[in-house]
Amino acid sequence: MSFEPFALHARVLSGVRAVGYTDPTPIQTQGIPHVMAGRDVLGLAQTGTGKTAAFALPILDRLVRDPKRGVTRALVVAPTRELAEQIHQAFGELGQATGIKSATVYGGVGMNPQIQALNRGVDVVVACPGRLLDLLSQGHGDLSRVEVLVLDEADHMFDMGFLPDVRRILRQLPRGRQSLLFSATMPEAIRHLVDETLTDPVTVAVDRSAPAETVAHALYPVEAHLKTELLRELLRRWDARRVLVFTRTKHRAKRLAEKLDGGGLFVSSIQGNLSQRRRQEALDGFRRGDVHVLVATDIAARGIDVAEVSHVVNYDVPDTEEAYVHRIGRTGRARHEGDAVTFVTPEDTDMVRRIEKVLGERIARERLEGFDYDVPLPARLDADERRFQRGGSAGGGQRGGARGGGGRGGLSRSPAGGGRPPARASTGEPRPSGGGRPSGAGRPSGGGGASHPRPQVVAPTPQHAGGAAGEAGAGGRSRRRRSRRSGGAGARD
Repeated sequence: MSFEPFALHARVLSGVRAVGYTDPTPIQTQGIPHVMAGRDVLGLAQTGTGKTAAFALPILDRLVRDPKRGVTRALVVAPTRELAEQIHQAFGELGQATGIKSATVYGGVGMNPQIQALNRGVDVVVACPGRLLDLLSQGHGDLSRVEVLVLDEADHMFDMGFLPDVRRILRQLPRGRQSLLFSATMPEAIRHLVDETLTDPVTVAVDRSAPAETVAHALYPVEAHLKTELLRELLRRWDARRVLVFTRTKHRAKRLAEKLDGGGLFVSSIQGNLSQRRRQEALDGFRRGDVHVLVATDIAARGIDVAEVSHVVNYDVPDTEEAYVHRIGRTGRARHEGDAVTFVTPEDTDMVRRIEKVLGERIARERLEGFDYDVPLPARLDADERRFQRGGSAGGGQRGGARGGGGRGGLSRSPAGGGRPPARASTGEPRPSGGGRPSGAGRPSGGGGASHPRPQVVAPTPQHAGGAAGEAGAGGRSRRRRSRRSGGAGARD
């Protein structure tokens, strides 16, 4: 099936062809007709199934057929900055021939461009809840004429504590709007939100309980202190050029990137202590191929849209089965094949069993031939290394994703690269755990070895370091209370 049977406007179809879409995915095949018919839709689909286009294309079609300038007509609410940017980019690419404009609204960046977009009534607003409410409370923007609302990754918004903010946004929208809600899972709180938000919805469910079939799964049993060397050896054998690695904490993400960077590999990290600019630099480098390995906390799991990630490595086993699905949804996207590799210790047995139940099959246990699994744990570890090792346990420090999402930091080079990291800036997470910036910087296109020069990295300017932090669940709420007491504005994102 092609996109022609949907009877999309010719200018929207032009954008479809421009981005190279040929056949719609199942969520698009099932969802687009209902959205175009004006029905409320509950979309239950795992990440990587093409759901962004499933709502973006009908919205673009609706707006281009009945143009109205100076009015915000569609609102998309997303839990993280990365996901908001991804959706904004999709509207721009698919709508490149329509004249429809979209803008993002989220914390961690300056307010002025967002205020201008809201006040002039940009066609589509893609927003994270906290910053949007901040600007609305200051009198910027008008949502009273919104025709279509999209709540994307609703289960993730619940995880991050954003549902009260979402409900406050709903109260500012007209009752007669069309509402679309997408979620990979359906916890009880999301069921209640569906009842509050959608009217007589059509349910479209596509492979929501398990990862895509294009992903191959493998477990590597290994002692915790050997994980880094095992990963280094796997990366060497894979000739890694686009690998995503997940750790449990921010500190481990930063330290692991520093350990891996060098020897022909360019490694960076993305986690909750980083400013939006630094996070975007790391993501852009990964997309371009300048960064071979991106080490991330769960905050990035739903915001990275790169079609050709060859491997996802769970350096630390995730806390929930749903997190496993979302992590490995970064590979096997757009019908490409991918590999999901998970390092497991004896303490991970219960979670492995639960993940296998979701998958409906036993995951193969692998042993890397030629790797020395008998190396003992060093008798003495320095304080930083002890902290790194502790971060792999279930109680080992601040989670790097569930309630993360913002903060201040900088993209620095690893110590081995000779770079002096910028001074640490304030963070935006509930319980800072120390390290703040990813290691590694992008390499020049076409380069490969450690001999290539790395670009100079500039520390954040004072106005950046003192600005609003990113979307951050409970931590964001704490900052907002402090801001109100001090009479400041904009600390909320």
